[in-house]
Formats: sequence, structure tokens, C-alpha cells
Amino acid sequence: MQYLPKALSLGLVGGEVIDDFWRRVAATCTDWLGAQGAVVRDAVLLLPFAQQILPARRAFAAQGGWAPLITTSHSLASSLGPSPLAAPGQISGDAAIDAFTADGLLAGQSWAQALRKRDEKAYVAARARLVETAHALSRAVGQRAPAERPAFFDAAEQRLALQAGGPGDLERALGLVALAWVQSDERALATDALFTQRPSGWMVLEVGGPDALARALMSGDVPSLCLRADVDLDTVPVTGTDLQLARCADFEALAEQAATAVLQHLNAGRAPVALLAQDRVAVRRVRTLLMRQGVPIYDETGWTLATTPAAAALMALLRAQLAQGGVDDWLAWMKSPLGADFDVEALRDLEALCRRKGWRAIGPLDALGLPLWREARDAAAPLAGGPRKLGGWLADLGRVLRRLGSLADVEGGEPLLNALWISRNPWAGSAHEQVIGATRLRPDEFLAWVDATLEGAQFSPPEDAQPVVVITPLARALLRPFGAAVLPGADAATLAPAAPRNGVLSDADAQALGLPHLAAQREAQAWAFAQLLRLPAVTLLRCSHAGAEPLPPSPLIERLEAAWRRPLPDWADERADALLRPQPAHRRAAVPQRLPAQLSASSIEALRNCPYQFFSRSVLGLREPDELDVELDKRDYGTWLHAVLRRFHEARSGNYDLADLRAAADAEAATLDAADFLPFRAAFERVVSRYISWLVGTEAEGQRFEAGEVERRCQPFDGPLAGVTLQGRIDRIDTTPAGPLLLDYKTGRAKDLKDKLKTPLEDTQLAVYALLMDAGPTLQAAYLAMDEPDSLVTVPHPEVSATAQVLRDGLQADLSAVLAGQPLPALGEGRVCDYCEARGLCRKDDLT
Repeated sequence: MQYLPKALSLGLVGGEVIDDFWRRVAATCTDWLGAQGAVVRDAVLLLPFAQQILPARRAFAAQGGWAPLITTSHSLASSLGPSPLAAPGQISGDAAIDAFTADGLLAGQSWAQALRKRDEKAYVAARARLVETAHALSRAVGQRAPAERPAFFDAAEQRLALQAGGPGDLERALGLVALAWVQSDERALATDALFTQRPSGWMVLEVGGPDALARALMSGDVPSLCLRADVDLDTVPVTGTDLQLARCADFEALAEQAATAVLQHLNAGRAPVALLAQDRVAVRRVRTLLMRQGVPIYDETGWTLATTPAAAALMALLRAQLAQGGVDDWLAWMKSPLGADFDVEALRDLEALCRRKGWRAIGPLDALGLPLWREARDAAAPLAGGPRKLGGWLADLGRVLRRLGSLADVEGGEPLLNALWISRNPWAGSAHEQVIGATRLRPDEFLAWVDATLEGAQFSPPEDAQPVVVITPLARALLRPFGAAVLPGADAATLAPAAPRNGVLSDADAQALGLPHLAAQREAQAWAFAQLLRLPAVTLLRCSHAGAEPLPPSPLIERLEAAWRRPLPDWADERADALLRPQPAHRRAAVPQRLPAQLSASSIEALRNCPYQFFSRSVLGLREPDELDVELDKRDYGTWLHAVLRRFHEARSGNYDLADLRAAADAEAATLDAADFLPFRAAFERVVSRYISWLVGTEAEGQRFEAGEVERRCQPFDGPLAGVTLQGRIDRIDTTPAGPLLLDYKTGRAKDLKDKLKTPLEDTQLAVYALLMDAGPTLQAAYLAMDEPDSLVTVPHPEVSATAQVLRDGLQADLSAVLAGQPLPALGEGRVCDYCEARGLCRKDDLT
């Protein structure tokens, strides 16, 4: 006998709390079962989410007597027996594992192999879409009665046939392979057992949209009742909910006000509070702010396993060993939890050595053979080598992790070991065992597989004892006994439906086949949003701008305001304004009463720019550590160019051969990364001919190269400063008929150099070099601008000897004052401060 499902609407009741709603559900179900003459204890009530089971059971217990089986469709299917294991070649549901099976399916497709040869990345993307399509179709099949599945397959094939020709050929081909893959899976599905059940009555609670599987169960020979709790947002009546909207200026204000709203609800006794994870980034920030206040939190959504500390440590290790990682990659995993057993002092010394030497590749460290480095290389050695089976990779990785120490105590460690099949054995006869045991991967492919596996897995932190704040998605918060809800991100960009993941199937195809589609997602989100009105209090927060662009509210808010014919009340921040007493900020000043033993042109420039900068750099010796894995910059180019010109002139026999200059460049470039240096080598090619032309012209006037990269030291001071040494490296010394000439190569613009020398006393570098030379009034000095478009430009420094003497006298007075204890205030301005690493020490930003 066929029964037509009966549908009843459970609308909103003003002032009704969630517990009262569930008592209504219990009473309605009991009355309906009585009218059907059905035994209550043999009936089944299906709910959308497992979190709703407890309040439903409490409601039935409160009215006394027998209660039906209260569960979800998927929990009921699991209780009827274990899910059949995926055999080799069948869909396992694990995207990373199924990608290998998809490779085998595409191996016999000529069009797929042609795509792979033409564009490997495009092939990988197509394979991922194939797996995604197969998973979507498999989920849809599981929501239908076995007798209805052949018709579904026929409909899907007809929809895919419509894509033939033109740009849709690839999607059609992938869709047909995915469909054949799903059709070939003849095992009994986990949900098949549900269609053989004969309870005294099916009762289904619908909220947030229909459940396709539950509706399929109701269309049978068992009495069925559908309880619809959804309400139309466009006609929803005004309820007793305290609903407020906060408008925030930016992201940080959004997070702060959301945390404040949660605390206000807790202070008002509205625990537990649902923090709705519509904007995951904002919610993570809110979570951090609440944890600082000691608020017990339970996060039901979790986050991607790839973002946990355990995953970061593992990926650093794999990148170092499998991707020919540089020194930065090796140091990253050695300083991670996986390197906890390494000697901390030795590791710090190793990093300092690499930074001091500027080593980016690991070759010099291998040659040096430091004990710590050998220990790290030996620890990761099982992962070295060429391709091997996936099972071999996992076994070797397990050995490495056991040697380095378990990740089990690191956040995300246990789920990571489980996701990568390191802490468990593959099931016998399953698709996982076949793939893990037979798939052969290159090192880069294994690295990509691990990355994809961790990206696809979720991590949920352990629950706090008696949490008063629950982080949960909007859909999972429905009909739960929360005292209040806070939803950060109620704007048009964030509170919007996400496009369903159906692989190559278009939205129209998905709608025709009964799969999730955008219109259904949009309607379900509106229903879920309306359910918030069952709670006593709800605070919505949205940013008014996204950068410089205005950001409108979510259409759901506009629909609700239209239904109520009034705007939502503004949220009031109840934080009291703190009265801050004025705290005068004084300019910081150091009183060193000592000097460094040696001074350079750069340290003297720092003293002239900002005494505090001189104090931090030259007196304290503070330096920002250089990055190891960075691209070559213009400073590196300048250093290389200096070395090239020195090599060229020292080997030159008097000719003007461009080939000799290029040969010197090749010799100096041998130690540099060719790819990083390519742009600068192209710039040098423009300099070659111009430099030779400049050289011909200057030598015709009697100028000759004498020495390059000349190290000089002198002690120009007297009295208490007599022991202070001035040191520097002069780029080039030439001889001319008028006397010696100091040249300093510059890769900047000649105009900037000329503007600088319009006030000669403001220049420090050439004046310091003149002091180092101590050559008297005949000394000349100039900058040589190398990057001018037409020719090299010489920018002379007028009267450099006189300028050097003025500089010497000024330094004598300034340094004597420093030695006597005169404060060194932070006087820097403009660009001096913009690029100063000591800005956080002098606290200039705190000055008013």
C-alpha cells in the first residue's frame, strides 16, 4: 500500500524558546502516530543534523511515554551496518586516493593523454574535476532508491550529451568518464539498507531546505510525516528576537566588535552563544580575542589540517628533502617541532653562519660537514632517492618521523598521521591498499599528494570543558538551544551562497538532475537565516567598506527589513570609554660614553643622519639578519659589477676588447644563481659598450687605472680619539696628469648625484675616502654613474680635500662629545626613518 506523505508547517511563534519548539515537535509527532495507529517506539524521526538530537530527545522525555528512534539519515544508515569498502578501481571518497584511480581511467583515453603531453597542469586540473564530478554523482546516487538509479544515470548521460561540440567537449568527456566510473560501482551503498526498513512511521523534520534522502524514504509504503520548520524570509512576522546590526569600519573593528557582542550576551546570561562561522578569517580573529579573555570555546568547524603546526613542520621537511630545498627550507624544519632534539645553540650558530656567508644553497654546508648538519641530513636520508611506490614513501616517512620524534603531541599531529596512513594500516582489499601498494610516484608527485591530502582533511581542536561559546556554521546552528547568536560578516560579499561543487556539471545540469545548485543554495541560506529569529538575541555585524569600495549589506538583511518595513536596530557597544591620563612622550636618547674601535663611511653617515641610528648600529652592533632565500637585488648587482671591473682591469693588457669585459663578467657570475641574475646580466650588456667608450675617452686624456677595491685605514683624530680607526674600501683609484683620482661606481641616476654634490659638505662617502687617502690638495674624487641611457657620466666632487678636513674637524668634536656622555637623540627624518631597523628601539612612532 502506498502512502502519501503528510506535510505540516511549524511556523514561528513569537516569544517561543527553542525548548518549547521541540516540545511542539514531540507533541505533533505523538498525535500523528496515534492517529495512524502506529506504535511510537517503532517509528523513526529523522533530523537534519546530529546536534539537534539531544534537544529532541529531551522534549520527548518531558512528555513521558515511549519515544521514536531519533537520529539522522546518515547515522541510521551507519547503525544498520558498516559501509562497504571500496574495492580497487571503485570510488573511495578520498580525493587524494581517487586521483590515482582517475589516472588509471584516463590512461586509456587518447584525448586525456594528448592533454597531458600538451599541458601537465591542465591535465591535473582536469583530473581533479573528474574526481569532483564522480563524487557529486556518487552522493546523488546514494540519495535515491535503488530502483530509481538507472533513470538517474540515463538522465545524466542525456545532459552530458548536450555539451557535445565546441568548448564543452572536454567537460563532456570528463563527465562521461565520471558517470561510467560511478555506474561501474556495483557494491551496495551505505544508504541501501534504509530503503529496506519498515518502521511504523517515517517522520522527517525539514529545516534549512529539504533533505533529498529523507524525501526518498518517505515516498514508499510506510506512513510518513514531513514537519516543515522553514519560514519565508519575505513574509516572516516580527518576533520577540532582540535583533541588532553593527556597522564596522574595517576588519579589525569587525573582529573586536564581534568579540564584544559575544561578551555582552554572556554577561546578560545568554549562554551558550553561537558564533556563526560565515567568515572564517574573521571568526579565527574573534576566537583569539575571546581566548585572551579566558572564554571556554568549542569550534565545531575546525580548519584545514594543512594549517596546523604539525602539517607546517612536515611540509618543511618534505620541501627540504624532496624539492631540492635551500638553506631556508632546511632551517625551517630543523627549527620546527620535528627538530626538537637538535642542539639549540648549534642550530643558532648554524643559522648565523649561513646568514653571514649569504649561503642559499646547501652545497657549502655539505662540504663543511658540521656535526649538526650531518645529523639533519642523516635524519632525512630515508626520503632521499628517486621514484618509489606510495606505500614505500609512507613507510620511509614513518621511519623519519619515528627517528625525529612523534608528532602526536603537536597540534594536529594525530589527525595528520591518520590522514597519511602512517598510524594505521590500509584495509585489506580496499581501494586504499591497492593504490598505496601499487602507485609509483616521483618525489615531487609524493610531495604534491601529501599537500593535497592535508588540504582536503579537516582538524577540529579538542572541546573546552563546558564551553559557553560554540563556533558553528549557520546551517548547523538551526533549532539548537542557544541563548544568542553572533554573525560577523553580514555583508553582500560574505553572507552569500557558495557555488556547489559539482565538477564539470553546469548549474543547469545540477538543477535538472536534482543535485545541489545555486538557486537551491540561495533558498536554503535564506531559510537558515530566518531560523535565527527563533533565538532570544542575534547580533549581525558587517563591514561598511572593502578597502576603498563601499560594501552593501547582505540581500538577506534587505529582505528582512522589507518584510518588517523598518531598518534593523543599531547595535550598541557597551564598552565604557576609558579615561586616559596624558602621558608625555619624550624623545629617546642614548648615553653611551664609549665609541667603537673602528668607523666606516656608512657609520659616519648614520651619525649624521640620526645619532640614535649610529648608537644602535655602531655602538651596540645591532643588525637585522639578512634573509637567506631572497632574490638578487640592485645591491647585489652593484657588488658584482665592482668585482667585474676590478677583474677586467687587473687582467687587461691595454686593449679595448668588449670580449675581455664579458669574460670577466662570466667569471664573476659563476657563483650566482643564473635565473635570478638574468635581468641584471641584460642590464650589464647595455653597460659594456658604454664603459669601453668612456674608457677610451678618459685614457686619451691621460687617466689610467691604478687599483680597485682598495682597503685603507687611518687614524685621523687626536687626543682621546687617537685610537679610533677610520676604515673603508675605495672602489677605484686612477692616476691623472693633475694627480690621483678616487672613483666610486654608482648604479643610480646621475641627476641625483649632481643634486647631492650641489652642497658638497652634505656628502660623506667621498670625503671619508679622501681622509683615507691623505693625498693633499691635489686629490680629486668623483662618482661614476653607470646606468645612464646614452653614456657613463662622471660627477666630480668639488674641493674634496677641503670637504674632508671639515668632516674630520666635525667628527672630532661630535665624537669627543659622545665619549664625554652627550646624549644621542633620535633625530632622523623622512627616508632615514622609513628604512631604519632601529625604529622600534627609539620609539619615534610613539612621539606626538
